Amino acid sequence: MIKTSSIVIGTQNKNKKEEIRKILNGMSLRLLDLEDFDDVPDIVEDGITFEENAAKKALQLARFCNMCVIADDSGLEIDALDKRPGVLSSRYCGEDTGYEEKFLKLFEELEDVPFDKRTARFRCAIALAEPEKLHFVVEASCEGLINSEPLGKKGFGYDPIFYIPEYKQTMAELGSDVKNRISHRALALDLFKERLKKIMKGEVH
Repeated sequence: MIKTSSIVIGTQNKNKKEEIRKILNGMSLRLLDLEDFDDVPDIVEDGITFEENAAKKALQLARFCNMCVIADDSGLEIDALDKRPGVLSSRYCGEDTGYEEKFLKLFEELEDVPFDKRTARFRCAIALAEPEKLHFVVEASCEGLINSEPLGKKGFGYDPIFYIPEYKQTMAELGSDVKNRISHRALALDLFKERLKKIMKGEVH
């Protein structure tokens, strides 16, 4: 069992925090922010998978905060680009480039790829850790295509170029109600909630 009902959300990304809070709403948890702690270290995301990075962040932040931490790693995989940008999604084209620049780079790389061959997916891995233990990591994905131009203002990151055929819209055109049902982070958080409930009930350790 986890030793507390308080969990730190291990990200300083405002958009991610909002999604996590919305989806975990209703659970008997006290959710804290990293901003509640001073001098939070930067965790080097040097894993080769999303699961490795999520686990590393959760464990290292749990040890720093001396509390239970939820941490995620997520990104975009494009089949025609050998799954790039993958775990480098947030750092594609360099640490300090904006997403408009990242979009232009991807459009250049996909210039000769027909739309129906631009298959891609968002992946998200979410880990739960206490200072002395990694409890679990769950992972989920959302399938789509890379659009030829960014559309929509409701998302963040790569959402404006990630087209969902079922809805005929990009992720950034969808409202939060739909996104919080179908996105990679929403699906991973659903799995996370189920595992966490079992731990809190003492059904698994």
